[in-house]
Amino acid sequence: MSSADGSAPSITPPWRRGDAGVIVYFRLTPKSSKDAVDGLQIIAGAQAFQARVRAIPEDGAANSALETLVSAWLRVPKRSVRLASGGKSRLKSIAVSGDVEELDRLLRAKADAFRL
Repeated sequence: MSSADGSAPSITPPWRRGDAGVIVYFRLTPKSSKDAVDGLQIIAGAQAFQARVRAIPEDGAANSALETLVSAWLRVPKRSVRLASGGKSRLKSIAVSGDVEELDRLLRAKADAFRL
C-alpha cells in the first residue's frame, strides 16, 4: 500500500527516543509456553514488539517477567529497564535508560530482523 504521493505509508517505529533512554512498545501475551520477543505487530498505525512470557498476569508477575525479558533481549542491566505504562493492559511501554544512540541502533537492528 502507498500514500497519495506514491511513497510507502509511514508507520511509527516500536520505540521513541528520550533524553535519558528510549521508550519501547510491546504487546504482551502472558501464560505462554516460553519467554520471547518474537515479532512486530501493527496496532492503530504504530508498531509494537510482540512479547510472550510464561508468567501469569497476577500481582505484576507478567510485567516483571517482561522487564527481565527486555533486559536480557537488549543485553542491558535489569536496573535500566522499567515498566513506564500499561500495567493492566496487553500494550506496554517499557523505559530503557542508557545511551540513546546505542539503544536506537540496537532496536533498529532488532526490528529489522523481524521484517521480511
